Amino acid sequence: MIWPSGEVRIWLACGVTDMRRGINSLALQVQTTLGRDPHDGSIYIFRGRKGDTIKVLFWDRQGMCLAMKRLESGKFVWPQAKDGSVSLTTGQMAMLVEAIDWRATAWTARPQVVG
Repeated sequence: MIWPSGEVRIWLACGVTDMRRGINSLALQVQTTLGRDPHDGSIYIFRGRKGDTIKVLFWDRQGMCLAMKRLESGKFVWPQAKDGSVSLTTGQMAMLVEAIDWRATAWTARPQVVG
């Protein structure tokens, strides 16, 4: 998959999103709930109810792309707001996707020691 590069806006959809949703219904949520254009080149990130799954939606100038990540342990750090969106930097998004607290740069789940 080709990932967006350069200066790109990144938005977290606050609250909980039904992870059964696909590209069309997530793009519709961006339009109606967030009041943004899903084809503007921004990245939109959604989190599931349990907090261990995220979906990333973005337009790559040819079509809509959807990526999903589910953690084996731990949870993704998310804003407490019930609705709306929060803007992130690319560095904060990188930490979010790695399940690091992007507000305080701490791991959400400590790896187990082997041996």
